Amino acid sequence: MKNSRIRANISRRKFIVNAGLGLATIALAPKNIFAINQLKANKIRIGIIGGRFGASFYFHEHPNCIVEAVSDLRKERRENLMKTYRCTKSYESLTLLLKDPKIEAVFIATPAPDHVKHAIESLNAGKHVLCAVPAALTLEDCYKLRDAVRKSGLTYMMAETSYYRQNTISVRKFYEEGRFGEIFSAAAEYNHPGLESLWFENGTPTWRHGLPPLLYPTHCTSFLISVTGERLTKVSALGWGDQSSLLKNNPYQNPFWNETAFFQTNKNHPFRVEVNWKGALTNAERAEWRGEKMSFISAPTESSEHTIIRSVDKEGKDDAGFQIKTNVTEKYTPTKWWKTDLLPEPLRHDSGHDGSHSFITHEFIDALINNRQPSVNIYEALAYTAPGIIAHESALKNGEFMKIPNFD
Repeated sequence: MKNSRIRANISRRKFIVNAGLGLATIALAPKNIFAINQLKANKIRIGIIGGRFGASFYFHEHPNCIVEAVSDLRKERRENLMKTYRCTKSYESLTLLLKDPKIEAVFIATPAPDHVKHAIESLNAGKHVLCAVPAALTLEDCYKLRDAVRKSGLTYMMAETSYYRQNTISVRKFYEEGRFGEIFSAAAEYNHPGLESLWFENGTPTWRHGLPPLLYPTHCTSFLISVTGERLTKVSALGWGDQSSLLKNNPYQNPFWNETAFFQTNKNHPFRVEVNWKGALTNAERAEWRGEKMSFISAPTESSEHTIIRSVDKEGKDDAGFQIKTNVTEKYTPTKWWKTDLLPEPLRHDSGHDGSHSFITHEFIDALINNRQPSVNIYEALAYTAPGIIAHESALKNGEFMKIPNFD
């Protein structure tokens, strides 16, 4: 799709102004947006690379998409991808798939250490790229990826699920409506106890063996950045490890099971992030946004009700008899946005990571069809990713306060 190549080197400010079709903006008027999309007759031919995470999306259901081919190094995974996407063509490697002239875009769902290499290879082959998280694992690769996207003029999007969680879409809407006032602080956590079960396969270490928690930060950082647009500028972080034999000899030389980062934003707001692989923890991807007029506290699990706290001008007393403001606390069940016109009708069903997979599917295809930047473009992707890289460096230096580069 030659006419769908778009300039990738726009500034972030210009992106926000021009990306009116992005989900950050269309939550208030979804019907009008999908009416525009229905007029489009184009179909994007996509290739899917990676038979695990890559098999959990819905490109075959999108009215403007055809899954042209799939790829995985393992035969059984290729066969599963073909079955999932009702596709009859497969390739034994990404390199072979990229030679297919019918393929215009790819979804890269390969191991994290390969993301930059595979994304750049795809861009060089003239393909638009949707890539699993994180965008990169080193600062050097962050710069390489940004420069490759700019040079190619093609579309790059990162498949960050927390951006499209149902409560995040609601919070973004509330923020745009001014209900929070100023969000003066925030916190997020990603707990995945038992992750070490994925560190080895048939006795062989996988790419996850010893992965530093803060090198996988985007499920947390996106909770704040995608709502307010802030950038994380400085960080101090600490880690915890227990001298476990499982941590020894890992390729990242990482001594930590869990890491906590204390970020400062460009608006001088504090933002705490925790990524934890081990402990007495509830599996969770959640956040808290604290504002002048309203705060929103995510539930520990997707099935639980969330909490909204509203500031009111009513005096009260605490249990010690001191005067306080008696703020109002209420339970909140978020809108099931996947049931609305934010998605084409075939995609209006629940999906992985709290409904986010169908949104990611649609956002990437819709961005290509409408020749626009996706919500999580290269600049957003690096804004979510790079702070974790620096935070892990800080943890290795016992909490040294460090600056975070800006890739905009």
